[in-house]
Amino acid sequence: MRTIAQINEKILSRSAVVWTVEEVKARIADMGVTQIAKEVDVITTGTFEPMESSGAIINLGHTDPPIKIRKCWLDGISAYAGFGAVDLYLGATQEVDSIGIDDIPDVEEAKERGGGHVIEDLIAGKAVHLRAIGQVTDCYPRASFETTITRETINQFYLFNPRNLYQNFIVGVNGGDRPLYTYLGNLQPRLANAVYSNPGAISPLFNDPDLKLIGIGTKIFMGGGIGYITWEGTQHFPLQKRLENRTPVGPAATLALIGDAKQMNPYWVRGCYFKNYGSSLMIGVGVPLPVLNEEVVNACAVQDRDIVAPIVDFSIPRRVRPTFGSVSYAQLKTGKISIDGKSVRVAPLASIFRSRQVALELKEWIDKGEFTLTQPVESIPMDRAFIPQDRSASQIMLD
Repeated sequence: MRTIAQINEKILSRSAVVWTVEEVKARIADMGVTQIAKEVDVITTGTFEPMESSGAIINLGHTDPPIKIRKCWLDGISAYAGFGAVDLYLGATQEVDSIGIDDIPDVEEAKERGGGHVIEDLIAGKAVHLRAIGQVTDCYPRASFETTITRETINQFYLFNPRNLYQNFIVGVNGGDRPLYTYLGNLQPRLANAVYSNPGAISPLFNDPDLKLIGIGTKIFMGGGIGYITWEGTQHFPLQKRLENRTPVGPAATLALIGDAKQMNPYWVRGCYFKNYGSSLMIGVGVPLPVLNEEVVNACAVQDRDIVAPIVDFSIPRRVRPTFGSVSYAQLKTGKISIDGKSVRVAPLASIFRSRQVALELKEWIDKGEFTLTQPVESIPMDRAFIPQDRSASQIMLD
């Protein structure tokens, strides 16, 4: 029906018809797939959820005399300095260490602060304290350096996230006798609560389940700025079992993303902390889906009642934990699920409200002609298996 080039012509002339994926789902019964495919050019999707495999690349620029940084702390939080002389990588989950804590006036506050919070502060234009230790060489004679930086006083500052945009995830519960503090938050004993992370049917990868539209080079909304899909994400597992509608029954595809943090807005990039677990980063990510044919609309018609997630018991400390079966996202969003006949209250980590806002914001950008689509330069591999680290190399070779 259409090509991306044709859609971009309409976007630039401000004649493109753009709907959010929720609008498509709400009108599919009345209008039908064929009519929506004729009328709509782009469908926008969005999510706002914790994505802990994230971080920022920072280039400081050279000092005088120059320094080859080997250890560095930003507001007391260690940044990786194993690249070039003044290149850093600040991970979202990095926490204050025993050396960096000397830079923090409020030690108690520091315990609930991590790399994600520093990234948020830099995006917001706030000043961040930097302390660095160098390796003295003939070309880099400086041994140490201390200063204050902002996003305006550094060169490159971009997010490069190895694993974002989870296609699906799990529901966490605790069948044990004590509270558990996890990456899903506090799980109360004896199945007193349940937590899920994915926003469900409005999430980008549920609406392109086989990644036929999304690929390397796809331009996206990322943290309030423009980003791109760069590769498959870590732990990318597209071979996960799938329902007839092609949506996975558990964690499946993931994507690696990159975006200029100097364009981003702290409303869409927020540091967060999980008690007794650690810090993370919540990011708003929106993906536009070009309506090339009816198949695109048909995939976007999937509803919360049509997708499921496994209920996983965290009280068993193993890589493969027992489950209490699966539950639909429609049931999760009621706030209660039933486990072995017991009513269990449930809440999302993802912000459903902000996930919707991402899709709406991206729709507005496209309506204004400020955001065009890109043709992927390569498809995301859909044949990746998941390799655990509980077998020896010789066993893997024999397999």
